[in-house]
Amino acid sequence: MKYSKSIIAIALTSLLAACGGSDDTPETPKTGVFSLGVSDNPADAKVVNIAFKQVVLKGSDGSLSFDVSENGELKHVDLLTVQGQEVETLVSGQSIPVGEYQMCIYMQNSEVADTNSSYVKTMDDMDAGLVTNSNGSCGGVGAEEEGTGRLFFNKAFTIAAGVNNFVAEFNLSQGLQAPHGNKDYWTLKPTSVQLVNNAEVGAIHGMVDASVMADCEAAAGGSEFSPAVYLYPTATALENMQDFRLEADITEPQVAPIASARVNPVTDETETVVGYEYEFGFVAAANYSLGYTCLAQNDDPEVANGADDVDAPFFIHADEQDVTVTQGTTTERDFDAAEVPAP
Repeated sequence: MKYSKSIIAIALTSLLAACGGSDDTPETPKTGVFSLGVSDNPADAKVVNIAFKQVVLKGSDGSLSFDVSENGELKHVDLLTVQGQEVETLVSGQSIPVGEYQMCIYMQNSEVADTNSSYVKTMDDMDAGLVTNSNGSCGGVGAEEEGTGRLFFNKAFTIAAGVNNFVAEFNLSQGLQAPHGNKDYWTLKPTSVQLVNNAEVGAIHGMVDASVMADCEAAAGGSEFSPAVYLYPTATALENMQDFRLEADITEPQVAPIASARVNPVTDETETVVGYEYEFGFVAAANYSLGYTCLAQNDDPEVANGADDVDAPFFIHADEQDVTVTQGTTTERDFDAAEVPAP
């Protein structure tokens, strides 16, 4: 990774200042170690590749710039390879002044299918361009080349003394928009990504019984299925679990999901499928409900999708309640086969 000369000067100045003072009065640490990775809640696609260019931290004393390219090439990350607790690192172990910051991540936009830039590969193996429709500087600093998109995090975060590990968690199910109108490229909404402090989160992992999946498919009909588990606020009843949709389309007691996770096959050493699993990697400590669907491919975040939609039905088939997440741990919760009452 390369970083700008300005951040070298700032980091060295802060480190030297932190070493000063008398032997009797310890100095308050003036620097913290910053690392940033990316992870994903998946969309219904085979590849969602982002060509990352730069990370900028905007602070009260100016902006710090990190060039995340590798050997002069853009940093390519297929977000569908970093699901659950998997993370791809953009910035690693950089010493910066403690304090409050906002952050911008810059990516290469491409309106045409170009695997050397940002792109999407659909389930039918067609490539298309990928852009984000935000741009501009971050406190006067930022990638200014033509075709650069910006992911901006409005919420300030704190770099404290010691190690600070953050993850930019993408929710593609909610924020990745398929081509529409006269456009033939995909759009990544800037609001589809949030910054997560690893010290404040836990994870959820579990298995989905094959019979649960089969029952959902039988209820749905048709022949195309995309299994996923949806995360909801605590005590969300099954009948109130809705799809990703615009906020205006939610009316009480309906509840929109917080995130979703793909259900992926688990194979043994002979490549035989022996089960199906899901995982949420960066979940704030709290209580939640979970919902399983086999129809995630029909969940369009721009519209309300329901079971009565003839062309693209969507419903949550099964639920799990009282799922408690605690910091630094992984909560296990399976979708088991329904128990058959004794005769």
